[in-house]
Amino acid sequence: MANSIGLALLITTLAGLSTAVGGLIGIMVRKPGPRFMALALGFSAGVMILLSYIELLQGGIEQIGFIRAHLAFFVGMGVMFLIDVSIPHDFIAERHRTGTDERNSRMMKTGLFVALGIGIHNFPEGMAVFMGTLVDPSLGIAIAVAIALHNITEGIAVAAPIYAATNNRKKAFLWSFLAGLAEPVGAGLAALVLIPFLTDAVLSYVLAAVGGVMVFISLDELIPATRILKEDHLAIVGVIAGMIVMAASLWLLR
Repeated sequence: MANSIGLALLITTLAGLSTAVGGLIGIMVRKPGPRFMALALGFSAGVMILLSYIELLQGGIEQIGFIRAHLAFFVGMGVMFLIDVSIPHDFIAERHRTGTDERNSRMMKTGLFVALGIGIHNFPEGMAVFMGTLVDPSLGIAIAVAIALHNITEGIAVAAPIYAATNNRKKAFLWSFLAGLAEPVGAGLAALVLIPFLTDAVLSYVLAAVGGVMVFISLDELIPATRILKEDHLAIVGVIAGMIVMAASLWLLR
């Protein structure tokens, strides 16, 4: 049993820290331009939206029913709305800045919100990878590969806007790294506390709420941020590409 738990924690950690790989990619470009940023943000939005509706919300509907799954989904959106309106505007300074300052401020906010969203949804994902590995290591590895795929793109979406706003590679990489740490933390919590209590129904509620969080982030932060970049067509190409890649990774799990 101890060996199985160790393997599950290792697989979960590798999947979670794939955001750091995305972070490295995000800071490799010396000065991320609007075309690169629009593609990266659109790609991440596409990944999040498709995963939320096709996998997280749909899985909740199948497990706990249509009404309860949607209630959890909208609770997730509501929580993110409260977090959004609670961010001090003096810190963001959106109302008092124009031009480059406004763009940098929005990029910084976007990167931090993506990091928060990734951290939130990586937490139950870590539990899912951990529990799947305990049931069947091959199942856990398959889930981890799919999660790692979109974690890389999400790492890009964290690091690239923060680097664009601050011109600080270390800070951009650190945030992408921290966002991925939530996954092994979630696995560790499952190992220490939740195994006796973690039912399919509880996990379904959590994942449906996480779907709402990711949709909110995509619609309120990622896609609007691409409007500032004035690369609308590239942004929608990124959204479509992200959906295609996520759909392909989910299909591989079937």
